[in-house]
Amino acid sequence: MFDKLEDLLIRFEEIMGELNEPTVTDNQERFRKLMKEQSDLTPIVETYREYKKNKREIDDSLAMLEEENDAEMREMIKETLNESRDRAEKLEQELKILLLPKDPNDEKNVIVEIRAGAGGDEAALFAAEIYRMYVHYAESRRWKVELLNADEIGIGGMKEVQFMITGQGAYSRMKYESGVHRVQRVPETESGGRIHTSTISVAVMPEVDEDIDIVIDEKDIRIDVMRASGNGGQCVNTTDSAVRLTHYPTGIVVYSQTEKSQIQNKAKAFALLKAKLYDIEQQQRHDAEAQLRRSQIGTGDRSEKIRTYNFPQGRVTDHRIGLTVYKLDKVMDGDIQELIDGCIAADQAAKLSRLDEA
Repeated sequence: MFDKLEDLLIRFEEIMGELNEPTVTDNQERFRKLMKEQSDLTPIVETYREYKKNKREIDDSLAMLEEENDAEMREMIKETLNESRDRAEKLEQELKILLLPKDPNDEKNVIVEIRAGAGGDEAALFAAEIYRMYVHYAESRRWKVELLNADEIGIGGMKEVQFMITGQGAYSRMKYESGVHRVQRVPETESGGRIHTSTISVAVMPEVDEDIDIVIDEKDIRIDVMRASGNGGQCVNTTDSAVRLTHYPTGIVVYSQTEKSQIQNKAKAFALLKAKLYDIEQQQRHDAEAQLRRSQIGTGDRSEKIRTYNFPQGRVTDHRIGLTVYKLDKVMDGDIQELIDGCIAADQAAKLSRLDEA
């Protein structure tokens, strides 16, 4: 590990040297790659430099102990030595995590799809609430949310909704939300006060940009244009602006009607289709790599029940990591960072354990 860290330190210094050259911006593509590499290496290099500083302090303290005879001074040196050793252990663990293989999609924007499952109208109402939860979470991180499509019902629920979240590292956090979310509460339509259980499914897909080659053959697509339906502002129901794409090989159907322009809706529909096709590729890869899939926390199986929201008891439980928090109101208002952080920590621990076994 330390040989690799020394190599990364040398590479970082080379990059800084190149970035300080006056002509570095002449080649914009090269400049962007250097800036990206510098950004990726900075946390590793800074942590490694601090680790080396602590190791030097340990060596200095050991040398001073050999020469010092005063009992009080020796105690002070030992205290400093123990602090440096504790810090070095923590930094070494941080370095192991920083050196874990990165998910190439982590920095990408995401497309999220929420679908109502078992529970009828109650599931649709919960789907709408989870959509708002993610909107609030995205806003708290200063990410942008763009609605792609929504199939709403009259009482304020959503049978399904697709939306894009744009922001640095969106996929690295939102990917842990994929799976089945379960709600337990008394529905507003329930006169007897009985608790019902309903479910929704969430799929989080990285945006497919130019570095991913997803080829869609024109003959495999049917494009239908139609009048948009539902609430959408002026003119939404008077022009053929809505677009539906049908992908014959997979049977995937996507629909976009949130824009007044047919061209914009078509672009959104194709973005959603590409994300779905890429997601299928990823699922197939996960299926082929069974060990990897088992070691990951909630980023593989879309049918996995990941979380329960129990309204009578005011609690939310993440079943993957055994974490329960009693702040349901805050969670539904977008305060889900503690749950996501728990998944990230568990994922890192599983990967580190696998490395140790290897």
